[in-house]
Amino acid sequence: MGSQFEIEQMIEGRLRSYLSRDKTGIRREVLRLLLRIKQMTIADILAELKEQFSVSFHTMASMVGIIASRIGILKVNRNVGGVSTYELKEKYASMVVRLVSA
Repeated sequence: MGSQFEIEQMIEGRLRSYLSRDKTGIRREVLRLLLRIKQMTIADILAELKEQFSVSFHTMASMVGIIASRIGILKVNRNVGGVSTYELKEKYASMVVRLVSA
């Protein structure tokens, strides 16, 4: 792999690209939620966004999965019941703040 700086640059590039395709603003809003509320399940995120956006549970799960796995800025915790909670990795918080406000 590369240095920590190179990794962060790669992640920032992926996040910029991901946000550049955000036509409705929902991707930015999901990231803002994760900044504000530290740990959330897919159901929590959906409950927060259902009044602003028309989106299904499956779509939301897919979106959060991409942010967690492809971009790599979320920490995933699975509990005994199989429900996953997601939280933004602290080291990427300032990057996310900068990019969602841009």
